[in-house]
Amino acid sequence: MSKTFKADEVASHKTADSLWIIVDDEVYDVTKFADEHPGGKKILQRVGGKDASKQFWKYHNEGILKKYKPKLLLGAIEGSAKASAAPAPAAAAAPKPVLPKPTPKPAAAAAPAGEKKKSEALEQFGSMVPYGDPAWYQGYHSPYYNETHAALRAEVRQWIEEKVEPYVTEWDEAKRVPEEIYQDMGKRGWLAGLVGAGYQAKYAKYQCASVKPEQWDAFHELVLTDEISRTGSGGFVWNVIGGFGIGLPPVIKAATQSVKDRVIPAVINGEKRICLAITEPDAGSDVAGLTTTAVKTPDGKHYIVNGEKKWITNGIWADFFTVAVRTGPEGSGMNGVSVLLIEKTMPGVTTRKMDCSGIWSSGTTYITFEDVKVPVENLIGKENQGFKVIMTNFNHERLGIVIQCNRFARVCYEEAYKYANKRKTFGKTLISHPVIRLKLANMARKIEGTHNWLENITFQAEGMAEQEAMFRLGGAIAALKLDATQTFEFCAREAVQIFGGLGYTRGGQGAKVERLYREVRGYAIPGGSEEIMADLSIRQAHKVHKALGMKL
Repeated sequence: MSKTFKADEVASHKTADSLWIIVDDEVYDVTKFADEHPGGKKILQRVGGKDASKQFWKYHNEGILKKYKPKLLLGAIEGSAKASAAPAPAAAAAPKPVLPKPTPKPAAAAAPAGEKKKSEALEQFGSMVPYGDPAWYQGYHSPYYNETHAALRAEVRQWIEEKVEPYVTEWDEAKRVPEEIYQDMGKRGWLAGLVGAGYQAKYAKYQCASVKPEQWDAFHELVLTDEISRTGSGGFVWNVIGGFGIGLPPVIKAATQSVKDRVIPAVINGEKRICLAITEPDAGSDVAGLTTTAVKTPDGKHYIVNGEKKWITNGIWADFFTVAVRTGPEGSGMNGVSVLLIEKTMPGVTTRKMDCSGIWSSGTTYITFEDVKVPVENLIGKENQGFKVIMTNFNHERLGIVIQCNRFARVCYEEAYKYANKRKTFGKTLISHPVIRLKLANMARKIEGTHNWLENITFQAEGMAEQEAMFRLGGAIAALKLDATQTFEFCAREAVQIFGGLGYTRGGQGAKVERLYREVRGYAIPGGSEEIMADLSIRQAHKVHKALGMKL
C-alpha cells in the first residue's frame, strides 16, 4: 500500500518551496517541476494544495501522467480507491516488472464423434471499455488465440505503456524515435517474428520471452502489431516496423544466401535498418511503370543504377534499400522489372527527408541514385522477374496496414468513449446524449466488422501455402485494406467531432485523435490506393472463382 495523505495535509503545501497537487485522488509533489511546466509555474501555484484533476485533464492526456508519475507521485488521498491500489511512492525503488504467467487451463475432455470442440475464453485484459479492445481481450470465446498470444499481449503492452506511450507525442513532434527503441525491439526478439515469413530463429540472437519460435504464428504477429498501434501514432509504428516489415521479406524469400547471411541477422537483431524503395515521383500504384534503371557493366559484374524514389518509409535511416529497378528495355512493363539490394555506403546514394501531412516520425524520404555501382550478387530473385518478388510482398504489407488502421480506429473510439463519459454539456455527460451514443455505435460496428474479417483472412492465410494465399486471398486482402482505411477515416472524423476543439488541438486530451486524423490519408494511399484496391478486389475474385468453377 502506498503512503496516504489527508486532504487538509495536502492543502498546507501550496507555496513555491513546497507545492503539492491532487490529480484523480493521487498526490504529486510538483515543487521542482514548477519551473519546467510548459504553462508556467504560476498556473501550478494557483492549484497548489488543491484537487487539480479538472484543470489537468483539460490540457493534458494520459501519456503526460504516465511520463511524470514515477518522478512526482507521493501517494494517495486517504480513504480513496487509489489509497490501496496506488503504486509505491517515487522515492522507493521500483521492483522489476514481472510478466503475469497465464493460468494453465485443465485439459478439455474429448468431444464426442461428430461434435465440434468448444474453444475456451481467455482471462479478461485491459480497460474493458466496450469494443475498446478485440472481443477475446474481454472474456469472449475465440478459436484463434491461446495462452501464448495472451502472454505476448501482456509483454508488449507493458513495454509500450512504460517505454513508449509517455514519450510518443514528443517523438512525433521531434519527427524521430530514439534509435534505442528499435534496437530494443530487436533484443526482445520481436523483429524476428514481424516479417510474415515465419519466426527467423536461424538468424536471431535473441528470442521473444513469451513465445517460443516454433509456436509463433500469424496471430502472434497480428497481436504484436496491434498492441504497438495502441500508441495512436502512425509515425511511431512505421518508424519501428514500417520500412523493416516491407523491406526485409523480399530478402528473406529471394536473395542469394550470401546476402541473406549478411543482411537478415543485422536487421532482425536491431543493429541495422532496411526499407523498401518502389514508389517513384511518377510511379506509385503503377509499379510496372517505374523508370529507375539498372544497366549491367560490360564485364557483367555490376549494375549501374540511376533514378529517384519518393515517399520511402525509413529511408533516411536505412542501411539497406530493397529497390525496384528497370533492367528490361523501355516499354517492357512488368516483364522488365528487377529488384536489387542497394547499400547506403555505395557512392551515389543520396537521401533527404520529406515533410508530409502526418506520420511525422516515420522518416519519409526522397532517394536519388546517381551511377550507383551494385554487385550482381545483390540481385533479389531473377533478372526481369522482380515483379513476382514485389507481388509476393503486397499481401503482408496490406495486412499490416489493416491491423494498424483497425487499432487506430479503436483508439479513436476508445478515446472518444472515455471523453464522452467525463465531458459535460447542458448539465449532463456527452454519453447521455443519444446523438453521441449513435456516433459511438456506428464506430464500434465498423471496427468489429473489420476486425472479424481480418481474423478470418489471417486464419485462411495461416492454413495456405504462399502461392495459394496470393491467388485466393489477394483480392480479399485488397478489399479489406479498403474497408480498414475507410473505417479508420470514419472513426477519426467522429472522434474529432466528439472532442470538439480539443480534437483539433495538438497535445492535450485529444492528442491521439488529432494526430490520427492527420494520418488517415497516409494509410489510405500507400500499399495501393483505395480506388486501386476496390477494382483489384473484384477483378481478382472473378479470376479466382472462375478457376474454382463458378457457375453464372
